[in-house]
Amino acid sequence: MSVCNSKQWCVVSCERGADHSVSLSAAPIPACCTMRAKASDMHSKDCVKVAVRVRPFNKRERDAGSRCVVSMVSSSITIQDPRDCQTRRSFCFDYAYWSHSGFTRDHRGLYVSEEPGGRYADQDSVFQDLGEGILENALQGYNATLLAYGQTGSGKSYSMVGYGPNKGLVPKLCERLFQAIKENQENRQCQVFFSMLEIYNEQVVDLLSRGSRTPGGLRVREEQQRGFYVEGLRTVPCESASQVEQLMEQGTRTRTTAATHMNANSSRSHMLIILQLKQIFSKESITKQSNVNLVDLAGSERQRSSGSEADRLKEGTAINLSLTTLGNVISALADVAVGKKVVHIPYRDSVLTKLLQSALGGNSRTVMIATLSPADICYEESLSTLRYAERAKRILNRAVVNESPTERLVKELKAENARLLQRLSRLGQEGRRANDETKELRQLLAHNELQIRAIQTLWEQHLQEALKDWEQQYANITQERRMMQMHPYILNINEDAQLSGVVKLFIQEGDWDIGLCESSKRSISIKGLGIQERHAVFSNEERRVTVTPLTGSKVIVNGTEIFQTTELQHLDRLILGSNCTYLFIGYPSDRSGDDWSRYDYDYFQSELAAAEGIHLGESSAGSSQTDPSLLAVFYDYIKLMPMVAEANQMSQELNKGVDFKLEIKNLALSDSKGHDLEKDIVIRVTSQGSKQVWMWSKAKFVNRKFLMEEVYQQHEAGQRRDERADDLTTAALPREKDPFWDPVEPLLLGTAHLWLQSLAFRIPLEEQLEVLGSEGTEEAILQAQLVPCTSTGLPLGEEDILIDPSEILGRRLDFQVVLEQCCGLRWIREARNRGVQIGFRLFDCSQPLYTPAVWHNVNPLLDHRVHFASFHTSQRLLDYLQSSAVVLELWGLQEGCTHLMTSLEAARMTTEGIFLIDETGPTETAVMGSELSCTVIALQQDLEELKRVNASLRKENQSLREQLNTARIGGEGVRGRSVRPSCDAEFARALKVFYHSMTSVKGQLQRLRRHRPSEESDLLGLRLFVDEQSRLLRDFSEQLEQSVSTLKQDVAAIVRRKRERSGVWS
Repeated sequence: MSVCNSKQWCVVSCERGADHSVSLSAAPIPACCTMRAKASDMHSKDCVKVAVRVRPFNKRERDAGSRCVVSMVSSSITIQDPRDCQTRRSFCFDYAYWSHSGFTRDHRGLYVSEEPGGRYADQDSVFQDLGEGILENALQGYNATLLAYGQTGSGKSYSMVGYGPNKGLVPKLCERLFQAIKENQENRQCQVFFSMLEIYNEQVVDLLSRGSRTPGGLRVREEQQRGFYVEGLRTVPCESASQVEQLMEQGTRTRTTAATHMNANSSRSHMLIILQLKQIFSKESITKQSNVNLVDLAGSERQRSSGSEADRLKEGTAINLSLTTLGNVISALADVAVGKKVVHIPYRDSVLTKLLQSALGGNSRTVMIATLSPADICYEESLSTLRYAERAKRILNRAVVNESPTERLVKELKAENARLLQRLSRLGQEGRRANDETKELRQLLAHNELQIRAIQTLWEQHLQEALKDWEQQYANITQERRMMQMHPYILNINEDAQLSGVVKLFIQEGDWDIGLCESSKRSISIKGLGIQERHAVFSNEERRVTVTPLTGSKVIVNGTEIFQTTELQHLDRLILGSNCTYLFIGYPSDRSGDDWSRYDYDYFQSELAAAEGIHLGESSAGSSQTDPSLLAVFYDYIKLMPMVAEANQMSQELNKGVDFKLEIKNLALSDSKGHDLEKDIVIRVTSQGSKQVWMWSKAKFVNRKFLMEEVYQQHEAGQRRDERADDLTTAALPREKDPFWDPVEPLLLGTAHLWLQSLAFRIPLEEQLEVLGSEGTEEAILQAQLVPCTSTGLPLGEEDILIDPSEILGRRLDFQVVLEQCCGLRWIREARNRGVQIGFRLFDCSQPLYTPAVWHNVNPLLDHRVHFASFHTSQRLLDYLQSSAVVLELWGLQEGCTHLMTSLEAARMTTEGIFLIDETGPTETAVMGSELSCTVIALQQDLEELKRVNASLRKENQSLREQLNTARIGGEGVRGRSVRPSCDAEFARALKVFYHSMTSVKGQLQRLRRHRPSEESDLLGLRLFVDEQSRLLRDFSEQLEQSVSTLKQDVAAIVRRKRERSGVWS
């Protein structure tokens, strides 16, 4: 592919200067060798080319039964909302790669298409389209940039670096670059410099640095000619692709170690690889220099809207700043491309955008590859990635060929010198002065020749220094491979697959302490959150390896925390401290060619989640029907587990006394119709000292976690500066800026459902309701009543019970919701300085109503009564009563938080304090008026028909009365009996008896639910529990059977009597 082809690179006119040329870092060039552009290239403008690649399902997505919601036709991609099959979004890009299915693994380990000409896009296909173009641009003298964008785990690193024999864009590009250099070495001399850096928390880390890490990172500076560059960034000369591969391994090792030491999440860091290519053309006296920037951006996770909320502390810390600013820059440049007036493009707002200024709207030809997962549980993130990429493809760059005029200047100076010598020979009288000028000119020429030789000498010196590094690295690699064939070891497992397996810690014979200690000769030094000075002891005796946790340290093996010596088997999983994950590799005789790649980071976290009772589900025929939103919640749970563990460890080390715990919001709760509520992840935050509790959303916790890392790193830096300054940094932190603290707010503890069906029959209801917490725990028992009443609040009698609820349509309905008492409040039992309130919302009430706050009482008496009235009961209200419940919310109060207040401004009330419901507002009246006007004729026809039926019934009624009178006059025994009550009244009484009996049955059911064995019960206690449970079940069954049997008998008797009367009266 040639990116200069007009079909490949769109040329669009746009008013933008060419003064944005920058280099991330430049090879050593004399100051006089300034860059300039060819005049023919001054007006060329290129669109950013965008490619999208869809990866296969990972193990977690397969186990969860995920569905593919992405489809691809040519270069068009369509994504479907898993919650609404009719909602689809389509996007069109320059390249689209389907790598989700249709592939197999050949004997070389390469992933290739199952059939020739298949749609599967392998690594070679991606490189031919993208890598070849970048390489050609570099050889022509253009700056070139490749950006990889997408959520964590979407395949960015696989596309950029690759895995095993499936090499990615970067190694393939290097191979082809040095191949091209070798093919053209006759007409040009090439020099290649390699740099590798990481941006984390707005700090630049040199991944090839041989010295200690610079506090605060390297500085980004700006020069007029070079643009933004990293001061002190190491650039290493390379002569082969293998040398570049070794440097990448070195940088990856440094990145892994730094991430562990800094408690940094690699998915939140940006990695930049810079290849500087300098080509010296001797015949043309031209030097071309181009920078190839290969950028693996941080994970672009998008917080789901249901969990996002404003935070009192800064939103999006320095961790997120670069990616956020990059989005702002892309949006601004996209607006410029479509002709909008943009005052400011925020390049300077972050380190990343400073260094990428040339790639975005400047002097570079740029390609972005956006990677995404096609799984339904990743729908939000994948849609966000597609939208991001769509904006990026509008950006216009102005790429120019970068030439150095040094050799051309020498040639011009020699020509000038020759002319001066000719002039000297013709003008003897000016010889002395001409000789002086010639001497000056020769001095200048000699100076330039010295500079040329200095450049060449500097290049050779760099090569000699790099050669020593190659030899040392080769020796280290050889030693490591020899050790791998002799001893067992543990290797690191990282969230980023490219960083897994980089660190190998060998366990030789004898006892080995593992931890922070470095002084002992028989110690293995590791760093990370929760790692003690002496954390555990590995013992290797008689080819058996055991691990023994030491006091105060945390060691987890295969998902279970251990407290005593445990023997390790090949491929056992270890977690040391809060989240240092390792895989144990046994002796070579135990390995038998096992592939350990399936034990990735997600495997470790899923194993931990399973130990907590959280399962993603097993592959089965029915698993594909699982709610995608529920799968997404489990996905978030697995992702947040290590972050919560790290937050707890930082709280402990900083003496914050705060505990974090993951919970699934609405796991056991439902709405007023009984439908499950949308599930989400929340983090329960508890102050161990004051017992204060907060509930943080996922978005808020992630933001706070990054702020905690900043505080923790400042604390660690303070301790390194002065060991006596323990807690100096954190003690000086004001509470308002402390990420571990928040003002207290009322917390939703749980809900109970009071079903309203009895009101449709005007039957009173008294219930004992179980208040269930978000995860199904019992929070309290709430005694509540529904009381049908008169307009003055007096309860209705039995004679007011309705058999047909439709009788109430168009009539006034009054009832009261009575909250009597709350019993067994777990919230207050845990801390007596707390309080509670009950809140609920009924039908069309716009604002919730709250009971007064009660404090310090486990069994508070509420005695709260609310009167509701509907002047004209509508069918909508009747349907609501027959199918819905009022959801009673239990809110927990803490010292210092404000009470929940009922807003009476929006409430519709009478002067007597009665809340009005089912009132038709102006808007609703207009809508209903239009509907009524369409049915008025039909209603009139129905009215006439009803009049005719009514007249017929009156005649029949008169006839029946006459027959009754005749029967009474006859004086017969059977016919002389007193008139019995109507069947309707008898049926109403039977129903009332049944409702009251069912109330006791419900109470028995609630006792069954609350009856649980003690956690400390022994076998005898469990047997007693089973006996008691059997008795309760028997009582419940007998009561239920008796209630139903009584109702059947009453109904049968009513029917029999009605038939008897019909036989008599007919």
